[in-house]
Amino acid sequence: MGLLQIFDPSAMPTPVGIDLGTTNSLVAWVGDGVPTSVLDCDDDPIVPSVVAYLPDGQTIVGKEALAYLYTQPKETIVSVKRYMGRGYDDAETTRERGYTFAPAREGQANVVRFVVHGREVTPVEVSSLILKELKRRAEDKLGAIAGAVITVPAYFDDAQRQATKDAARLAGLEVLRLVNEPTAAALAYGIGTHRTTGTYAVYDLGGGTFDITILSLDDGVFQVRSTGGDSQLGGDDMDRAVALHMLARAGQTEPFDQGMWRAAMLEARRVKHELTDKTESTFELELSSHTFSKVLTRAEFDALILPVVERTGPACRRALKDSGIDSKSLDGVVLVGGSTRVPLVRSYVAKLFQREPLTDIDPDQVVALGAAVQADILAGTQQHDALVVDVTPLSLGIETMGGIVEKIIARNSTIPCARAQQFTTYADGQTGFDIHVLQGERELARDCRSLARFKLDGIKPQTAGAARMLVTFRVDENGMLTVAAKDEGTGKEHSVEVKPSYGLSDEDVEKMLLESYEHAEEDLRARQLTERVVEAEQVIAATKKAVAKDGDLLDEDERAELDGALAALERAVQSRESEAIRLRTEALDRASIPLAERRMNRAMREAMKGRSVESVESEVSHARGVDAHVSEHEARREH
Repeated sequence: MGLLQIFDPSAMPTPVGIDLGTTNSLVAWVGDGVPTSVLDCDDDPIVPSVVAYLPDGQTIVGKEALAYLYTQPKETIVSVKRYMGRGYDDAETTRERGYTFAPAREGQANVVRFVVHGREVTPVEVSSLILKELKRRAEDKLGAIAGAVITVPAYFDDAQRQATKDAARLAGLEVLRLVNEPTAAALAYGIGTHRTTGTYAVYDLGGGTFDITILSLDDGVFQVRSTGGDSQLGGDDMDRAVALHMLARAGQTEPFDQGMWRAAMLEARRVKHELTDKTESTFELELSSHTFSKVLTRAEFDALILPVVERTGPACRRALKDSGIDSKSLDGVVLVGGSTRVPLVRSYVAKLFQREPLTDIDPDQVVALGAAVQADILAGTQQHDALVVDVTPLSLGIETMGGIVEKIIARNSTIPCARAQQFTTYADGQTGFDIHVLQGERELARDCRSLARFKLDGIKPQTAGAARMLVTFRVDENGMLTVAAKDEGTGKEHSVEVKPSYGLSDEDVEKMLLESYEHAEEDLRARQLTERVVEAEQVIAATKKAVAKDGDLLDEDERAELDGALAALERAVQSRESEAIRLRTEALDRASIPLAERRMNRAMREAMKGRSVESVESEVSHARGVDAHVSEHEARREH
């Protein structure tokens, strides 16, 4: 007798959204069309992003791990998100006082390794433990998990995104998609408040990252207009400024004891939270001989953190400029991230955008709620009218001859996307292409960030400019980049998924866009000079080759004029004077006209040897007929 399975929607695996935050993390889901955070037994949705490693090999995650910050600060990891995808020698690593890092060894990837009780752990491993705790909490509430949408800062690069995916894999989570945090927040606001149209700025200041996104909402479609930010700016920087102030008032000077520094950072965070609602707070520091205690007023606190908050301003102004929208045209400013609870931040945002920001949804939960909505959409468990269209934060391209950057995917391009461009050889007999993948807004490769290098070998040796290589860039829905190169002559192809060994440095993120504006004219002149040098060198090489083969076609005066123009151009190239190179290139072109015409005539005479006029006319007539047929066919296809 057969069995009939009863379909029970409640027994189906549930997709979830995860906000893997610097300070706190959350997991959320959608039930009956409403996004909801998963709560613990105390009705608290927050899991502190803290992992304590015990001497016996056990690990403790979340609230319980906070107690170990005082007893074993070096073995209790906080703000691990700031180290995701980073190298041992990165600026963020070298400035941290609270941990012991293992030095990079030969044969190992250049990644951060924390030393805890004699063993080494990476940020990916630490993050995976936080994700495991979130997964456990969700499974206790919902049963089986169908997969997760995990949020990342908009300015996370490929290495940092890949590290996040690796952490999820270690935690046993299937990643449905990585979504930018501001986009997730906007999705939560659009669904939760039933807004259908409008243009919004999402100001996301978390514990360790800052993002600003300008997006439009039109009948449920979220179109990201521009994005910017700093992957190394957040509440931790406020805590650091306050901690240094407190230690200075206590008479302590650098270098600080690791335990003292960690205790000061924790006390600074507590004071920051207290000053959100109060006008003053008393801080205490346990020194070797006594307890130091002082009052810190909100005015003093504001003065300490103002430089940190002001660092968000340039990125906001650039994002508005890139979007083509002024602040007065915005329909609202959404606050995201725990650091936006600070009164100074809210007043700064109000002044910057000339309007009071929206605070309808808890800024600590809004990202996770939006991620849950996106997970629900991807899983297809319910019908949603929302569609999210995200963008690339920085331009992507390759290095061409002379160190010039040819941008293939421009910044603020919607993703997923694919772009292709054709390139050719520079030298005669070239049998391979070197592909150098770059990220950034500057015109020269030396000023952009290198993402990857690979080689396409085995192409047929030909004269310069004859070979054709098609380079294709693809950015998937997670912001991950794949680059493919194909020789169109041989069909040989090579591709690489870009996984750089470490992320953008603290200065890189802040400077890349800013420098592109500051050096725009200088970069344009440098690119123009390089292009003229490359063109001149090609003209010189081609002219010398032609003279060596057919120099007998010129009389003595013509040869002297051509040699003089050739020498003048070579001197101009050596001088690196752009205008002089342009003028001398044009002069050489004019001087080589007699040679070019006579070479053409000689080539035609050679081709006509032994052939009748009738046969040539027949071939020309046939070729014209083929061309007409092809043109007609292409016209019909385009129509």
